[in-house]
Amino acid sequence: MKIPLDTFEQYIDETILKRGLQYFKKGYVGEPELISPGEFEVLVEGTETYVVNLKIDNNEVTEFVCTCPYDFGPVCKHVVAALFYLQKDELGLEVRGLKSAKSSAKPKSKRKSVAEQVDDLLDIMPHEELKDFVREKCESDRNFRQLFVGLYAYKIIPESKELYAKQVKAILQDAMGRKGYIDYYEVRNVGNEVYEMVQNAEQLLNSGNTESAMYMAIAILEEMTKALDYSDDSNADIGTSVESSISILYSISELELPERIRKYLFEYCIESYKKNIYAGWNWHSSMLTIAVEIQSSDEEVKQIYELLDTIKPKRDDLGWDWDYRQAQRIRLSLIRKTEGEEQAEKYMEENILNSDFRKAVIEKAIAQNDYAKAISLCQQGIKAHKGKFEGLVTNWKELLLKVYQLQNDINKVLELSRTLFLESHMERKPYFDVLKKNISKEEWNGYVDGLVMELKTKSRWGDSATVAQIYVWEERWSDLLNIVRKDVSLRAIDVYSKYLVKEFPSEMADLYQMAILKDMEVNVGRNHYQNACRYLRRMIKMGERDKANVVIDELRRLYPKRRALMEELQKV
Repeated sequence: MKIPLDTFEQYIDETILKRGLQYFKKGYVGEPELISPGEFEVLVEGTETYVVNLKIDNNEVTEFVCTCPYDFGPVCKHVVAALFYLQKDELGLEVRGLKSAKSSAKPKSKRKSVAEQVDDLLDIMPHEELKDFVREKCESDRNFRQLFVGLYAYKIIPESKELYAKQVKAILQDAMGRKGYIDYYEVRNVGNEVYEMVQNAEQLLNSGNTESAMYMAIAILEEMTKALDYSDDSNADIGTSVESSISILYSISELELPERIRKYLFEYCIESYKKNIYAGWNWHSSMLTIAVEIQSSDEEVKQIYELLDTIKPKRDDLGWDWDYRQAQRIRLSLIRKTEGEEQAEKYMEENILNSDFRKAVIEKAIAQNDYAKAISLCQQGIKAHKGKFEGLVTNWKELLLKVYQLQNDINKVLELSRTLFLESHMERKPYFDVLKKNISKEEWNGYVDGLVMELKTKSRWGDSATVAQIYVWEERWSDLLNIVRKDVSLRAIDVYSKYLVKEFPSEMADLYQMAILKDMEVNVGRNHYQNACRYLRRMIKMGERDKANVVIDELRRLYPKRRALMEELQKV
């Protein structure tokens, strides 16, 4: 959620806004500390002292985090209080002294950021004094010692996976502290620090230092995967580092590697798979995929097959047996690399229950004009998956439709495209276009009416959304207006007004009148009031000012005590 700083009040719940303003007026907000350009840290007194971090870019709050436990909405009162402090001059607000002395701070003009202050100190402090400080800090602070040694041990210790693992562990340990858990707020900092290591690994790889990049990527992958078990990674900060590390290893596997590096990576992939280091995560199978890419001997091929043989199917149809299907894909890749394309095709034919293999075999049959084989495989797939995996059934029907089109079998094209159109829960337009292309202009309008009738009788309520879409495609605006009249809601009117307002401005204004009044019966809050006023302005732009005024007068009569509504109506 991004919030314009100069109009932040319009984006925040009214209750939270009032509480934040009270905190500001009571002097609970400390002077914002400029951490770096555009980044502020603010102490706000509450049940305890909470830390608010804000990032501001081009007068817009792009990020905001508070250490309080509030989770009932995107913005807490402490963030709001900090925003009021930042905007106090523009809003003409006065600030009292802080309630708590521990969070007070005297305003200073042109105050340097923390980063600038640190730079100044580093410039003037003698080297020996800095060494003494670091040495004493390492002796007295275990977390600082782990972080310092972890980050810089590579300067005195030979390079290895373990060396980089220490760096990642130090970052994680520093964030975890004594809690034994890394919360949502700390995870972001961990993600940023580790991602710097990821970027370093990418730079090493691009510069030709494959070995260092490999060690670093494996260390990040392994340690960050462990961290997922004791972290709140809701924002995927840790997951991003994991995926990036896997990507680096894939890139390395595609290179011509020195034998020492190739062997190390192959053995790591095999051993990590055997030990289930990544079991339960998608990148568990990635270890075998990488091993297939870099194998170079019969013995290594045998090791991969032995691991693949341990993966057994959990169900007969293989529809969503992801682990076994993934194992089959890896085996196919290995066969293709070691035995050739002919054996790979034979393996797919023998394991046609794998939907990926079925699709590949069908597409090859179509490419070779072997339509009989393609039709048979499609029909078998439809029968095997009907009632179980309707998405796959649709896939086989679409491929079957493609075959019928290539054969120019119009009757079957019409039959199947109509079935797909009526059954689909996704994009129906392609099937509709096929029908229109293959039906004469003279018959088309009647055919469309038949489709509409069938859609209306499909269920108790009918499929009004699809019927409305047909009327849009066919530009049958009167029919579309009748559909909208049956569902007088702001949502429905909003979807179709762009098609109808030009042809039927008066009728649409009538619908807006009913919908706005209906919406105000059941919804309260400034957001709803602002939404209603947006539609009132739309009525005015349509040239229906009188009808908009009728609604405004009626709302004022019905809800005179809704102060926020009265304020918003005043702006129309």
